[in-house]
Amino acid sequence: MRNFVKIGILIYLFILPAEAKANVQKYDDDDLPISFEIEILPWEKAKDILPKGKKFTVIDVETGKQFKVQRRAGSRHADVQPLTTRDTKIMKEIYDGKWSWKRRGIIVKVGDQFIAASMHGMPHGAGALQNGFPGHFCIHFLGSTTHRSGKMDKLHQLMILKAGGKEEEYLYTVDPYEMIEFFVTGLNYQDPHLLKVTSVENKPPTKLKKIAKSFTYFRITSMSFLPVEDLEGQLVLEVPIGAKYHTDRTGKVTKNMTFILRKNSVIDRWRIDTEHFFNQIEGKS
Repeated sequence: MRNFVKIGILIYLFILPAEAKANVQKYDDDDLPISFEIEILPWEKAKDILPKGKKFTVIDVETGKQFKVQRRAGSRHADVQPLTTRDTKIMKEIYDGKWSWKRRGIIVKVGDQFIAASMHGMPHGAGALQNGFPGHFCIHFLGSTTHRSGKMDKLHQLMILKAGGKEEEYLYTVDPYEMIEFFVTGLNYQDPHLLKVTSVENKPPTKLKKIAKSFTYFRITSMSFLPVEDLEGQLVLEVPIGAKYHTDRTGKVTKNMTFILRKNSVIDRWRIDTEHFFNQIEGKS
């Protein structure tokens, strides 16, 4: 039911207002005589702009690095390959020299269009190009789904909105339980941006990144839920969970703990109290 509601929110925010033209974020650069607009296009439109065999450019939002790819296959999202060994090298640099399932916000440049999208960095399956890339990787667009489950990947969708300048707007629609999921994903991918946007600002980003690197994995085994409608008007929420995790200091641990989430006002969005969370990991509470 919660997934159905989230899909409805995505459609309402980013597809229905775009019937005349796609949702657009404009970028102006005062130092250059250019401006460009990033479109958040639904997969049903993007797949026609990027038919199988189409070559285009991928621009990583965080680093600004770019490389060329070709769409080779994919019906529910785009299965693509870097064009050359040089493109493969640039892509691997974006992932700090290690292939990863980590989702990253990207901009797809095709002709004079810039389209918000999300990629992961893990070669898998088949690949036909002579590019030093052992397989293909996936690029998702708004509303695209995985081939195996037929469901939207929530983290890909968040990264698409990040690339399109709509991430913060979307986070205001996220319930506390989904915010916990995003935070845990940030731990597992050691993603400082995802940790930052889900957390109360009581630890500097550098410290969050350092702590995250100590985790090998973090898995929630159980979580207590309240109906989302019962949370209206609340500014603090305590969510009991069961967890299994491994850190450099603790080794393997199985324990019951809690997430505390906070809002600054009734119109604010939920954020995780990371001070409370990491105190439990370190045995301080």
